[in-house]
Order: sequence, then structure tokens, then C-alpha cells
Amino acid sequence: MKANPKNVLTGAHYLDGDHACSEGALAAGCNFVAGYPITPSTEVVERMTERFPTIGGIFIQMEDELASMAAVVGAAWSGAKAMTVTSGPGFSLMMENIGLAAMMEAPCVIINVQRGGPSTGLPTLPGQADMMQVRWGSHGDYEIIALSPNSPQECFEFTIKAFNLSEKYRVPTFVMSDECVGHMTEKVIIPPADQIELEPRRYTTLSPAEYLPFKPEKDLVPQIIKAGDGYKIHITGLTHDEKGYPVMNWQTQEKLVRRLVDKIRLNQDKIVEFEEENTGDAEVILLSYGISSRVAIPAIQKARKEGIKVGVLRLIVVWPFPEKRIYQLAKKIKAFVVPEMNYGQIVLEVERSAKGQAEVYLVPHGGGWVHDPEDIYKAIKEAVR
Repeated sequence: MKANPKNVLTGAHYLDGDHACSEGALAAGCNFVAGYPITPSTEVVERMTERFPTIGGIFIQMEDELASMAAVVGAAWSGAKAMTVTSGPGFSLMMENIGLAAMMEAPCVIINVQRGGPSTGLPTLPGQADMMQVRWGSHGDYEIIALSPNSPQECFEFTIKAFNLSEKYRVPTFVMSDECVGHMTEKVIIPPADQIELEPRRYTTLSPAEYLPFKPEKDLVPQIIKAGDGYKIHITGLTHDEKGYPVMNWQTQEKLVRRLVDKIRLNQDKIVEFEEENTGDAEVILLSYGISSRVAIPAIQKARKEGIKVGVLRLIVVWPFPEKRIYQLAKKIKAFVVPEMNYGQIVLEVERSAKGQAEVYLVPHGGGWVHDPEDIYKAIKEAVR
């Protein structure tokens, strides 16, 4: 399936990361956005509201972020390609209905332009402290997919990728940007619509008499319909059977929730994505994501000039986590160095995945601005002693 030419602004453009997310969403076929203004993400929906009238899209400013996420879930089940955009405190408010989206298997995209927290924190300055929240923020057992761009170009590309993954696995999918990437302006190349591949929605070909809304296919993902098509179904956030009707026992819970988890875990080799550089003979590997991966470049270059063998593993998909690859690398190196604009989140997953085979050094930063590359360099030096 190809992108719609009228949705795609082709060619080379100078865009900030927020506006690049907007163009990525439009190229992916997004036609519904519900949201509430919050710094530093508002520019995403501002651009959508300018572009939507030309392509027939709908934007609704809701009364708050909780309602925004609820609207997105409803829109997805009504046949829309739906998205919301937020940051920090708004992300926290969305968590209940993100769990609802996971339980109802609503394909949708959430863009979080991270800022410094907790609470109101630093509304106009960057952070990376929502990385565990995106995975574990709502209650119960479920899985999601989250990507982390480090440039406006990737904001465009990863937003399309997020929509494709959300459709393929019928799961809430996240673009975890940050204020630096969101407000950074760089050249963004937008290809022609016929070069943009889109994942089609899994609409059923079964008749209303045959269709069960939560009966999985071989990859554990069910087919979907849209409201108004004449299928009499029941959709709920309660534990439900394949018909969608609530069933309150542990056997139904086990069957349903195990599938919600396994449809991502058993497909993670198809989902996990990262960039790897000079890891073959590395002594230490710099593992990073988002803006921190760019800030680390001077530190890596300085260490290499001194003869330190530094490899790079940059996370593109953060969740599900590339634990298999990290364990493989851990058996060959001395240490991982992990710079994060938080006081330790993804580093915990690195430690878990390394299973004691390599040391793990966190380079923490509380947000508000990026790391000093010299601090990252010093951690690399310490790791190879």
C-alpha cells in the first residue's frame, strides 16, 4: 500500500522535529488527531491543523489529555488512522487510556516530546525521563512499541514507521522525541508518495456471522472492523473472550493477556531495530538513544583518537528492548557506557540484558540541557581501565 499523493509534501524542506512528525503522520495517512496543547509538543498539532483542511482530516482539541487519548481509541475503532501528541504531565494523564488502547488492541500512535520533570518541571527544556513510563506506565501486563528519533529526518521517518507498526500489531506505538530534537531545524527529505510503503489495516473479509473481534491470526494479531459496518460486536476494557464479551475468570485472563504480551514478544526479532558501528573489536560500547546519541559523538571521536576501541549501539526501537544483541556483545567487551538525560532508566535494561558479562556505566543527567561530551568521554576512559 502506497501513501496518498495529496497527503505528502515532497522534496527537501527545512523543518524542526515537531513539524517533521506532522509530515510523517500525514504521509502515513493519519486523518484524526485529538490533543491538548502542551509544551514542547504543540507545534506538531499546530501544523496538522494547518494541513488537515486540505486533505479532509479532523483535529479535536479536547478538554484534557485523558479525554484526548480516549478520543483516539474511539477514532481508531471507527476506522481512522489516529494519533495524539503530548509531553510530560500530559503523558501521565493519558496512561489509563493507553492501557485501554492496549486491551482493546486499537492501532494508534502517541508522540511524546519529552521535557524535564517531574511534575511541571521544565516545560521548555529537554529530558529523557519518560522511557520507563512509556513501557510500564499503565497498570497490568501488556506490551507496546516505542521508537526514539535523534533528528528531524528521523522524526518524519519514525512517525511513518510507528503507524505501520501500530497497524501490523494492533498496538499503541510511540515516538519518544524530546525538546531538543523537536525544536531542532534541519533538512528533511520527503520522498514521493509512491516511494512510501504503508501497512494496511487488518480489515476482516469474514461475514458478520463468522467474525470474532478478538480471534487471533497465526501471528497472534486479530482482524478488525470499523464501527458502522454492520458487525454487532462488543468491545470493552474488561477481560473478554474472542467475542469481546466480559468473562471474569483466570482462564480467560490468561488466554487474553498472554496473547497481548506474546504478540509483541514472539515477534520482537521482526520489530527490534538498532544501529551498530565498530562493535567487532570494541573494548567498550556506547549505548544511547535520541538526542544523547548525537551529543556522544565528540566523546567517541576523542576516545578513538587516543586509541580506545569504542563501538556504538544506538537504539532505534527502544521497546521491545534488544536484549539478545546486548547479551551477545556483553560477552565480548569490557563495558557499556550509557548516557541518559535521567538518573537511570534504560541503563537498568542494559544491566539486565548483559547478565553480568560486562560492566555497565551510567552517565546521568537530570535534563534541562544535554550532556557535556567531556563527561561521556571520562566515562569511556574509566570503562577501559
